Formats: sequence, structure tokens, C-alpha cells
Amino acid sequence: MIEVLVVDDDFRVAEINAAYVERVPGFRVRATAHNAAQAMAVLERERVDLMLLDQYLPDETGLSLMGRVRQSGHLTDVIMVTAARDIATVRTAIRYGALQYLVKPFSFPGLRVKLEAYARLRLALDGTEEAEQEQVDRIFGTLRTAASPPLPKGHSAPTAELIRRVLRDAAHPLSAHEVATRAGLSRSTAQRYLKRLEASGRLSLTLRYGSTGRPEHRYTWSGH
Repeated sequence: MIEVLVVDDDFRVAEINAAYVERVPGFRVRATAHNAAQAMAVLERERVDLMLLDQYLPDETGLSLMGRVRQSGHLTDVIMVTAARDIATVRTAIRYGALQYLVKPFSFPGLRVKLEAYARLRLALDGTEEAEQEQVDRIFGTLRTAASPPLPKGHSAPTAELIRRVLRDAAHPLSAHEVATRAGLSRSTAQRYLKRLEASGRLSLTLRYGSTGRPEHRYTWSGH
């Protein structure tokens, strides 16, 4: 699961944003924070992959917090989620490394698109040590949410990311049933994604023969 920290001074807004995050497959809210101090405390004790960060916090600005996060060496990615519309704030957010910028107010689909683009980015970067220009362009293109998604209709980038995590963290090759169980998906859904990921070269497929003589497909994440 992609672990998310929701940071917003408004308790109700934080609650709504957290509920939105939980509705996107492959994402889970690790914690919520209502000021910069609480957010830093969470980052110090928890693994957080992504922070949804408001600009207007009671103790310091979101941009100031993001600067301190970077100085502290935390690798947490950031999506700004704020009512701040001025270009100076947007420019500074880009300079500090914000991957996306979502202006309030927004609906669930607006956030979902940003999260799915982020999941595609993680999928594209996984296992990559060096890249040619074409691959670099493709990686940067994953954040352009208006672009055509690399997965076919009916497939979700967060679900593909969830399956990737299950396979990457496994100590041995897994069957479709084992992947489905660990990911909390139906077996048919898991098989559909496994076939797609195998066709793209991201999975290695091996066959294990049991007593019935019928081979069992087992999958390993190759990261290619």
C-alpha cells in the first residue's frame, strides 16, 4: 500500500481528504496532522510515501514545512492540496519538489486523478537504475494526468502498484491466489493484472508442477 499523510489545519477537511484517499485502491492513510509540528512528528516515527500538504497551517506554511522535510533527509513525496492560488506559491512548490498541485475546493475525482498519476510514476520508476531519454520522457509523462494512461481500460494504476508491492516484498514466487489474498483482491482481478504485467515484461513467470500434473503459474517481480 502507498502510505499517505494528510496535513490540513481544518479537522473536517482533513477527514474528508482522508476518506477520499481511502477510496482509491492501493492507497492507505497512515495518519492525519493539523499543523506542521504534528506532521514532522509523524514523519519521524512512521513510513510515509506521500504527503497531501495544505499551505495554510497554524504554526508555519506548508512550503516552509516541505523545505524542512527536505533538509531533514525525508524522501516523502508531496502533493500540495491548498486554496493558495498565487503563482509565487505554485512556483515555490515546484522548486521544493512538489509532484502535483491541487487547488481547493475539489471533488473526489480531482484527487483520484492526481493519486493515480502518482501511482503510475512509482510503477514507472520501480527497478530503474539507468534510463534512456525515451524512458525518462515516459517517466515524466506519467504525471501529466491528461495523457493517455499506460494501462488499458478497466485497469487501475493504484491496483497495479498494489500488486507490484505484494510481489516485490514476497520472499518467493507467488501464485495468482496468493497475490489476490495478500492484496485483498479477487483472484480473477489479480489474474487480469498479472497477465498484463507479465506481457509488459515486469513479471517473471515460472511453472510449478504438483501431484495432479497440472502446472501452477507463479510470479516474481522483475522490475524491468
